[in-house]
Order: sequence, then structure tokens, then C-alpha cells
Amino acid sequence: MTSTKAEETQPAPEPAPEKAPQGPAPAKPARTSANPFLRFVFGFWAFLTGLFQDLIDVITDVGKRGYFWTEAWLLDSKKSLYGLAVTRIVFGVTGFGLLFFNFSTRLYSFGPGSVWNGEAATAKSDFPKIWIFSVFHDAITNGAVYTFLYLVLMFVAVLFTIGWRFKFVLPVYFILWVSFIEANDMLGDQGDNMYRIALLFLFFADPAARLSLDARRRRKFAGTFTEATPWIVRKWRGEGLFDPQISNLFHNLTLVVLTAQVCFVYVSGALYKAGGTPWSTGYAIYNPLMTDRFGTWPELSQLFTYWAPMVAIISWSSIIIQMSFPLMLLTRPTRILALFGILSFHIGIAVLMGLPWFSLTMIAIDSIFIRDRTWKNVGNRIRTKYRESMGKQPVAIQ
Repeated sequence: MTSTKAEETQPAPEPAPEKAPQGPAPAKPARTSANPFLRFVFGFWAFLTGLFQDLIDVITDVGKRGYFWTEAWLLDSKKSLYGLAVTRIVFGVTGFGLLFFNFSTRLYSFGPGSVWNGEAATAKSDFPKIWIFSVFHDAITNGAVYTFLYLVLMFVAVLFTIGWRFKFVLPVYFILWVSFIEANDMLGDQGDNMYRIALLFLFFADPAARLSLDARRRRKFAGTFTEATPWIVRKWRGEGLFDPQISNLFHNLTLVVLTAQVCFVYVSGALYKAGGTPWSTGYAIYNPLMTDRFGTWPELSQLFTYWAPMVAIISWSSIIIQMSFPLMLLTRPTRILALFGILSFHIGIAVLMGLPWFSLTMIAIDSIFIRDRTWKNVGNRIRTKYRESMGKQPVAIQ
């Protein structure tokens, strides 16, 4: 009992004090030493580690900014919609123009009259050996069937140009065009390769989002779809096949690939020219312009080659523009200069050397480097002048 009373009289034990929240570990004090040399070594080491940490922070910050900028650029919206629309239109005009201006000689150049060159029996290209691209090659010896296919291709080229059901028309146009061009490899040029490659890239982009009948249909039915609208009806009226971010990703990556392809062509062409004596000595454009094959306008050829320094300036400037084209795309002033120079280069080839289809193909692809704002301003000016001349109120392009 005594011990029990003693326990009752003892004060209750105090609760254990709570542990103070632990904050960040205090920075270790810089090591000091009485030795001046050691103090210098420790201080210099602290300077290097701090500098390295700052460098790591800067690189990390730049990497994050680059990642988020790239993600937003690829996924948020489709870029260069008007530029790609112009590419589609110029491509269609190029294809239709080549077919139209060769219509009178189609049977001699491409059809039964070309059998003498041996390509009807043994095609030089591998495409006619693939059944899906052998349509025109199989019809070479039949003038009526060849003319029918020729007219079908011209009609599809028109649909391609105006952007009617582009997702369905593009595969048909691609197959027929490759079949037509590769059936007679002797009449092709390097423009055909770029044309075919760019057409293949357009499968993954949306070149009919502007300046097309498809764009008009999309605007007409925008916001009219409900949950009860059948899937096939929504797609037929212009709704995208894929999620918007996936569609944006493929579209913008197509622009990247097209840009890379054009830069490879220009830079490799410049390097090839720079290695040749005619170009390095500055008289390269003189020789082809003096031939019957490429000197299609003898008076113009004489005009541009009459003064020797002008020949050297044109020859060397073409190399410089092609070589520096990728770097000049990085800023707006240099991009304008690059596009002006390369446009002059292609117009010169088209007019002086008689290669309009090759030049139009390259001009069409270069259209993606012009901003949508610029294309809209040009379109608004043209539309305003047209409507004013017709006595109508001007309507701006949205």
C-alpha cells in the first residue's frame, strides 16, 4: 500500500517533446585553412563546381524550353496551311500543264510511236514492273486505251488542283502519275523525282485545308455534327480521320521532311557544282545556253551571256544561294533574300533553259517557306481588287 500511495503522489511524466521539423541540411561551411595555397585551391574548386552547376542549370533550362516549344509546334496546330495549299495547286497545274501541252504528241512521245526506244518491251524503270504502277506501260501499244488513260489523268489532275475529295483523289493521282512518267524514262528529268517524292509526302499532310473545295465543305458543315450523326457521314463531310493532335503531328512532320529534302537537293547540287571547273571558273551557264537543247530562246541567251562578268556573277551566285539556303531560312530577312534568289534561279532555268515543269515543281515546294500571313495578305489584295472591279463588297480571307 505504501508503494501505491507513493506512485499516486508522483507527478505525471511529461510528454516527450516533439521533434523540430527538419529543414534542409545547412550548407557545409567552406573549408578554410591557414595555408594560402590550400585556400586558393579550395576556393578555385568551389568556383569550378559552381560554374559547372550553373552550366548544367542553363543546359537543363534550354532543354526544357526546347522540348516544350517543339511539342507545342508539332501538336498544337497545323503549320503553313496556305503554303502547302499553294504547293498542291502548283503541283496540279504542273501535272495538268505537262499533259495538256504534250497532248498532240502523246502517242508519238509516250504511246505506240515510242515503241522504237525499246521501253515498251523492257522498261528501264522498275516502277512498270510493279503491277499497280504498270497501267500506262501496259497500254503503250494501244493508242485508244492510252488516250483514254491520258484523259483520265488530266481529269484527276484538275480534281487534285481544286482540292475535291483530296484524300481519295491523291492516291489515284499518285498511282496514275508515277505510272505515266515511269513508262517512258527517256523523257523524264530530275523534276520528276522531286515531284514523285513530294507527292508521297503529301499523303501525311493536309494540303486541302485551305484554298480548296474540301476547305469550303469543312466550313459549311463545321459545328453541325451531333452524337447521332453517323461516323461515315461526318467523315464524308470533312471531319478528320484521326485525333487532331495526331493529324497535326503528321502534317507538321511532313513540313520538316519536305524542308530537309529541299535542303539536301540544294546543298548537294551546290557541292557538285563547286567541284567542277566550269562553275569554279565562272562560265558554267554559258555552255548550256549556247546549245540547241537548252538555249530555247537564243536572243535571251545572247543577252545574258554577252557580258562575261554577268556570266560569272550568275554562275557563282547560284552556288552561293543553294549552299547557304538552309542557314538563310533561320531568320526572316535572310529567308526573304533566299526565297527571292532561289525563285530567280528557277525562273531563269524555266525561261532560259526551257525546263518549266522542273522549275514549277521546285517553286511549289519552296512555297511552304512563305508565312501564312503573307499568303493571306496577297490573297486579300487579289480578292479585294477582283470584287471592287465587279462592284462587290470586299471579303477578307479568314
